[in-house]
Amino acid sequence: MARQAVPDADRRRTRRARAEIQVCYESVDELFTEFTRDINEGGVFIASERPLELDEPVELAFELPGSGDSIRVTGRVVRVQTKEEGTPGMAVEFDALSARARAAIDQLVRSLRRGG
Repeated sequence: MARQAVPDADRRRTRRARAEIQVCYESVDELFTEFTRDINEGGVFIASERPLELDEPVELAFELPGSGDSIRVTGRVVRVQTKEEGTPGMAVEFDALSARARAAIDQLVRSLRRGG
């Protein structure tokens, strides 16, 4: 059965917060460094002219603003957006996060929503 795309707003449990964070990830044969457009507790949108394929697993590494620690998380591509649809890139849904990563991401998102 073909997988049908679900609009982002319908899938998302919490709204995203605007955030430009440098993120590194790799495909089978290439390492990428891009920037996020937004983030929430469950995932991130990465702006990219060359997004990965839908459903592709990905490991991300990034440093949250105000933190000296690097966060490493795994996830999968749940949406690919073309230039015709807006900012080209991909939405990545996080897999199970470590307690430390979840706390750091939650704290960042809360701060961004408050405007800080």
